[in-house]
Amino acid sequence: MRWRDRFLFVAEAIYKAQAETGEIKGHYLNVTAATSEEMIKRAACAKELGLPIIMHDYITGGFTSNTSLAIYCRDHGLLLHIHRAMHAVIDRQRNHGIHFRVLAKALRMSGGDHLHSGTVVGKLEGERNVTLGFVDLMRDPIVEKDRDRGVYFTQNWGSLPGVMPVASGGIHVWHM
Repeated sequence: MRWRDRFLFVAEAIYKAQAETGEIKGHYLNVTAATSEEMIKRAACAKELGLPIIMHDYITGGFTSNTSLAIYCRDHGLLLHIHRAMHAVIDRQRNHGIHFRVLAKALRMSGGDHLHSGTVVGKLEGERNVTLGFVDLMRDPIVEKDRDRGVYFTQNWGSLPGVMPVASGGIHVWHM
């Protein structure tokens, strides 16, 4: 199914479900594409359909494309959910690679409203203190040095907005 057909299918399903239940429904439309221009075109289509949440795979899509998309979303009232497809290839290597802490900080600088951050349980499980450390780096304006959490110096984010960490699917509410 092509992206436009998928967007139309999802919009129809959302509006039908809302009409039947009286509840607000939503879906994260994945706008990740080969170019920034194509992603923005897809975001504009989502907005035209009245669907206010889009998703971007920021590692596969690229940081500069993510920044362009984040600016577009901010200017047009869309919520930008960030997915981290391909992260494990980069951040799960103990002897080389880039720790997710660095990827999360790069995302905060690049822009986005919330990010699949992983949790201390479930399929995106990580070490508790380290996970809490990069969650702090994503959302707090000032993060104090805390070596146990993998924060090796105090970091002041100034006026740079935070990114809301979100858990992946399959997490039971009692784990939160």
